[in-house]
Amino acid sequence: MNILKVLALFILLTIAFACKDKEIVATDDGSGAGLADWTTETHSKDGVPNYDIVFPQNQVNTLEIRMKTTDWSAIRTDMKALKGSDFGVAGGGAGGGVNTSDEPNYVAVSMKFNGKEWYKVGFRLKGNSSLSSIWRAGIYKLPFRLKMDEFEDQYPEINDQRFYGFKEFSLSPAFKDNSLIREKVTADIFRMAGIPAAQTSFYKIYIDFGDGLKYCGVYTLLETIEDEMLKSQFGEKKGNVYKPESTFQSFSQSQFEKKNNEDVADWSDAKAFITALNDPIRTTNASLWRENLEKIFNIDHFIKWLAVNTTMVNWDTYGAMAHNHYLYNHSAKKLTWIPWDNNEALTSNARVQLSLAGVAGSWPLIRYVADDAVYYAKYKTYVKEFNNTVFTTAKMNELFDKNTTLISPFVNGTEKEQTPYSNLANLSNFTSALPVLKQQVVSRNQAVTDFLK
Repeated sequence: MNILKVLALFILLTIAFACKDKEIVATDDGSGAGLADWTTETHSKDGVPNYDIVFPQNQVNTLEIRMKTTDWSAIRTDMKALKGSDFGVAGGGAGGGVNTSDEPNYVAVSMKFNGKEWYKVGFRLKGNSSLSSIWRAGIYKLPFRLKMDEFEDQYPEINDQRFYGFKEFSLSPAFKDNSLIREKVTADIFRMAGIPAAQTSFYKIYIDFGDGLKYCGVYTLLETIEDEMLKSQFGEKKGNVYKPESTFQSFSQSQFEKKNNEDVADWSDAKAFITALNDPIRTTNASLWRENLEKIFNIDHFIKWLAVNTTMVNWDTYGAMAHNHYLYNHSAKKLTWIPWDNNEALTSNARVQLSLAGVAGSWPLIRYVADDAVYYAKYKTYVKEFNNTVFTTAKMNELFDKNTTLISPFVNGTEKEQTPYSNLANLSNFTSALPVLKQQVVSRNQAVTDFLK
């Protein structure tokens, strides 16, 4: 066989395998739709992120997710290894060799939105205590993430697949939130107060776990911090993005997970922040301590976040838990705090007092703000400003009413959340949640008045 024949055979085989891969993608859900739905606007990396379509503020979008029975079985096997329990089986947990630190594996699913299909989308469960609780209770309204191009190496037809310009999403099932709106409205409140936070929107979610589509109720869709949020709200996205699991008493590289720039082994910015924060000079030359800290960390922004977060009460974050925030190293603003995971905000479960009294030294970033006269005065100013201009009963009632009205038809109206596809024990819990939210604002307004006397 001469060289031309060998080359011709190679080309034919390459085409055949490419067509085979395309057929796998095209016929995955039995629709035979192929890649016909693929357009630059809807599926390509070249598409401009469309916030109006993906994150509408005045309507509830619908998303359909289909997986195979084998995929659901793979998820169950994976979760048994990670959490020590099968779906719907109480028990398990940390210890006994169970790995609680690794993230669940992705499976490839079909995703449909407004009549269009997205192919071999990466789907994985997410979360810690919330995921464990929902999983063991046998509730299908599970927290999960979607990554549009997770399987592009196996299926090159979907290389750089996007959803109207977005690569990845987090979907929150509003665990421990009978109102179903806390994740959404808290992000809105942060931005109203000048604190960048991920855009959010409500979605009706239908999932086929291998035996037909099931209505899994209303979720909150969140953009991931490292995707388009930085460009949209900070104007750039080149600096390091960290999702810390640290109290900031000392630096440990393992506690500063990088969400971008993973190939560059450089944690110098995070390390410099921890060094400056804990410099003993703080007690002998406070002015120099502040100057050095402000060279690497946007402390003014953090103090504003702390004032907002503590005023409305958002306990499941730094000060009680060493998680649920990001740090982004902006070229001009330095390491900047970004809030995350707000489903347990706006509750009476305050772990940090409004006065910051009693905060242990194991939370130095808050403790040192409280101990420093300059920073504490700034904190009090931000508390007053937020309480008087943003966190008013009129503005909050309007925000709560709007979002409750928006989702009500899909919780207890024309469509209803029902067990085992809802985390609501009963629908009356949903209807009684709105007055509780409104009362929280009244109570915290009074707490601020008492604090500032």
